Amino acid sequence: MTAHEIHHPRRRGNWALTTLAIVCLLLGITLLAGGVWLIVLGGSWYYGIAGLGLLLVGVLLFRRSFAAVWLYLAVWAGTVLWAFWEVGTDWWAQMPRLVGPTLILILVLLCIPALRRR
Repeated sequence: MTAHEIHHPRRRGNWALTTLAIVCLLLGITLLAGGVWLIVLGGSWYYGIAGLGLLLVGVLLFRRSFAAVWLYLAVWAGTVLWAFWEVGTDWWAQMPRLVGPTLILILVLLCIPALRRR
């Protein structure tokens, strides 16, 4: 961290938001593409919907919009509902479905101060 960044915490927040936005965009594109393929094959719509949600979260984070937080909370809640519908209360089966989205949720929540500064 440079002396300039210490005196300008907004730059750190912008860097974190931009990085998270890129991660959400990449994950969203991947999930959406795979999800559309699954839908065509008659499979679950979850991946397509979650991918579209993540894609929009990435765009909103780039725009520094607080709506990204609310949208990701909706995507995360939908993921939890889908996971319980798919495997019930088998906690070991829940792990791969919920750990990644929950880590992203934590990162999105950590960005709230940077989004509120706007």
